[in-house]
Amino acid sequence: MSIRRNNRLSGEMRRVISDIIRLEVKDPRISELMSVTDVKVTEDLKFAKVYISVYGDYEPTLEALKSAKGFIRREVGKKIKMRITPELIFEKDDSIEKGIYMSSLINKVINEAEKRDDDENESESE
Repeated sequence: MSIRRNNRLSGEMRRVISDIIRLEVKDPRISELMSVTDVKVTEDLKFAKVYISVYGDYEPTLEALKSAKGFIRREVGKKIKMRITPELIFEKDDSIEKGIYMSSLINKVINEAEKRDDDENESESE
């Protein structure tokens, strides 16, 4: 399968899976602040890694999604016409936390540089 087609399918699956989880899965363990950040479909269409981001505790949401995996897969098969509906593998996506951490490090360096510049300016004016 071409890379473009695989990317298109991954994007469509991300949208459909997100809608199914939000609207049709009625498990209280799934956090309201959960989002499907990405879907990576293998070339042979047998597996799809579904990356989720959750604000707070991941474990209950991951457990609920793993237990609803069959239902979600069946619904994906109904909504996207494919010869093979991939088996879903739910994984934690911590890229948002990594981004926040990197942003805080950058802000820390900027603040230290500004403080150092202010200290140098004060010592020159004395």
